[in-house]
Amino acid sequence: MFDRLKIICLVTCISIASCTQYNKNKQVNSLNIAINGDSTYKDTVIVDSHYTFTEAIDGTTAPKEIIKELELIDVEYYSIDGKIHKGQILTNKALVIDLKMIFKFILKSKFTIEHAIPVVKYNWYDDLSMQDNNTYSFCYRNEFFSKHAKGMAIDINPYFNPVHWKVGYEYRQNKPEEAYRDTTINGTFYASHPVVLEFEKLGFFWGHNFKAKFDDHHFEK
Repeated sequence: MFDRLKIICLVTCISIASCTQYNKNKQVNSLNIAINGDSTYKDTVIVDSHYTFTEAIDGTTAPKEIIKELELIDVEYYSIDGKIHKGQILTNKALVIDLKMIFKFILKSKFTIEHAIPVVKYNWYDDLSMQDNNTYSFCYRNEFFSKHAKGMAIDINPYFNPVHWKVGYEYRQNKPEEAYRDTTINGTFYASHPVVLEFEKLGFFWGHNFKAKFDDHHFEK
């Protein structure tokens, strides 16, 4: 009888230990899923954009030599709903490594990006893209005037970080219309903001420092 009780106690202890180890393994596996991109984790990501490269350049008037310089990359970020979203940036190949690093930093720091969608969605009207607070890089226009024409610039949350003109240029229109800057809102830049510093560390010029305007959403190389 005594031996039977010892066996029951031993089996019970083994069961408890096994359950504990199972729960630990389950936690580790869950962490690995989040890190390694298992399909279960991917199902929780909200997709904002899923263009092919051909679709993302459809309708652009850019010459072939510029289109050859472009690449479409996937990026992940926390959006305004507090959830992880997947968007896309159509950009110059020369910026791909930098922007992937920036968006890893943005995701890790939980900096809000409302969405990131190629401007083809807005029929190549960047004003509409800005009004929608859309983050984007390439949009063809006068290439001597704008770095966006070759995908060598990126605008982040334009509605949170609108263009406003400096003293002497106030007659010009701020963009997007009716947008205002509130640095208490996650997704808004200010001097010494960690994301701004990360861009500058990689050699980007911040549009806040333009001579005539505060272009706070703009970073270029």
